[in-house]
Amino acid sequence: MEKFTSKIIEKIRNEDSQENLEITFAAIKEYLENKRYEIFPIQEELSLLNEITKDFNDLPQSSDKIITELIELGKKTTVLSSSGRYFGFVVGSSFPIAMQARLLADTWDQNSALYLMSPLASKIEELCEKWIVELLELPKSSAMGLVSGSGNATILALNAACYQLNKEERNKIKVVISKEAHATVYKALKIIGIADSQITSVETDNKGKIIIDQLPDFDKQTIVILQAGNVNGGAFDDFETICALANEKNAWVHIDGAFALYANTCQQLKHLTKGIEKADSWTVDAHKTLNTPYDNGIVLCKDKENYLNSLKVSGSYLVATKHRDGMSYTDGMSRRARAIELYATLRALGKQGVAELVYELHSQARYFADELEQLGFEVLNEVVFNQVVIHYKDDKATKELLDLINNSGVCFMSSANWQNKFVIRISVSSYKTTYNDIDECLFVIKEICAKIDNR
Repeated sequence: MEKFTSKIIEKIRNEDSQENLEITFAAIKEYLENKRYEIFPIQEELSLLNEITKDFNDLPQSSDKIITELIELGKKTTVLSSSGRYFGFVVGSSFPIAMQARLLADTWDQNSALYLMSPLASKIEELCEKWIVELLELPKSSAMGLVSGSGNATILALNAACYQLNKEERNKIKVVISKEAHATVYKALKIIGIADSQITSVETDNKGKIIIDQLPDFDKQTIVILQAGNVNGGAFDDFETICALANEKNAWVHIDGAFALYANTCQQLKHLTKGIEKADSWTVDAHKTLNTPYDNGIVLCKDKENYLNSLKVSGSYLVATKHRDGMSYTDGMSRRARAIELYATLRALGKQGVAELVYELHSQARYFADELEQLGFEVLNEVVFNQVVIHYKDDKATKELLDLINNSGVCFMSSANWQNKFVIRISVSSYKTTYNDIDECLFVIKEICAKIDNR
């Protein structure tokens, strides 16, 4: 047989990438210095996206040209979500050590499916499991899987619940959920085969917490889904009371704690999470409050054996050892070694650093809310964690205000419909945020309010 060698691939093999690496690292350094002021790119810059090459080329293009074009696009059209003045969608930043570890991990390009593919990833993931369980003060027996985000994590947790409660007849499982549950939870239920007719949505109070008196009866085929951090107001359900009711009937309790489960790491906020250890599964994101890079979601299940069995597969080519195989803990086989940046972040912060990060974000949110009230805003939620929900005069004024704030470039906020009002959601999630950042935003917001009021 002829030994074919591709000229294109041979050229890439022999290409000196040093210059492009230097250009790339210089661009990274410049981006991290954050010289651009506008958080959301202005319309003129966004028009550059229309100039991206649309037709797929037949022949290779220069790597120099590709990298240079990407750098220029990134300078002007990315959202500065890692800024201290970005308050939309509960998006965290990335600690420098986390980003540095991510760059290393991406360079090493380890597939963390099997120990034999990456002993390093296997060991680090094992350590992260131990540390996260310890940090959140969950039962020591709990299993941890690392996935893309808490949406994916919720699918795995609820799949484990179905596997334990009734793996043969999922149509007999009942689900009890808050009417204000995150959209990803409803999506997860669809994916695992739970029909709408199996779901009971429970009313919430004016804080966004499940009203206990309106809960239906539980039984041993019930999944109860609670929130540590309401998606809008940040409220926490009464875990101790509801878990006790569920445990009595052998129902499964899942807690969606995407950004706020970390309250359990902070002495000043632990009252919010009282009773979470009585649940059966939990989901939380490292890329939100913990400020690791995207995508870094965490699923935790109390019964490790049941969790692993719910995901078990076999194949002669899947060579198992006595060591941890990452694929056994998630739905994916080919998977990047996302434990590496999580490990680096946990080491860099320590338990005390995590606790102080959580409390600082909470304190900044409280400060933001207090100052906005002084400016005449209605703060609709009790600021128990990092979420602030505000309304200005009426829906029309609030919408106009949000548009003007985001177009100002000084900061970015998102919106929702809550308590029958159009509201502005402020999520204080970035370690980069300072009180000076908040004051700068308040100054601009005050000016915009004056313009609206004087019309």
